[in-house]
Amino acid sequence: MPSFAKGLECGADLIELDVHLTADDAIVVMHDDDVSRTTDGKGAIRAMTLAEIRRLDAGVRFDAKFSGERVPTLDEVLDWARGRTPLVVEIKGGPQPAPGIEERVVRAIRDHGMVDEVMAISFHHTSVKRVKALEPALATGILYSGRLVDTVGAARAARADSVRPQWSYVTRDLVDEVRAAGLIASTWVANDEPRMEYLVEMGVDSIGCDYPDRLRRYLDRVGRGWR
Repeated sequence: MPSFAKGLECGADLIELDVHLTADDAIVVMHDDDVSRTTDGKGAIRAMTLAEIRRLDAGVRFDAKFSGERVPTLDEVLDWARGRTPLVVEIKGGPQPAPGIEERVVRAIRDHGMVDEVMAISFHHTSVKRVKALEPALATGILYSGRLVDTVGAARAARADSVRPQWSYVTRDLVDEVRAAGLIASTWVANDEPRMEYLVEMGVDSIGCDYPDRLRRYLDRVGRGWR
């Protein structure tokens, strides 16, 4: 949660996060499918209950000042974000998304009245398609790393609203093709200025960045702030 607040302080327009299901089918927010790297515990999220995960310290590995931070649930992040910032929720899996995670994610977003403030994305395009079937009004996007034979076709097959390749696979032709199809062209991991400059020149609609203050400064300096 401190990282989300810091992101907004650094000038981010929205916050991206990753979700997994626990053994008792609670939705928790964590990048990895295993708690070992970012908490003082060990084990796969899918093999642990929410109560077990909530006992872990999710801050101490980063800095002693964050000691005592807990792994948040999606409900907690939605509560915090409502009226404050839009969210991009990535459905993760290790190696596949847990059965039923799409239904639980959609239900949580609906319960918090945030269908218009959230986008659901995934590398698992079947999950994206499932989310859209469950809630057609929810914006969605396909993530991928590589060059697709038919990018628009892949988005259409998943009923996605946005195309989100890793930054190095973005080209002007791709952006033009995606926009001509009425889709959003986005990307991620643009953490230094040369990448930022390249992507702005390609005409993308949004950029994911681990350092939003760097991106904000660059955009403001070149007169391309997108607020």
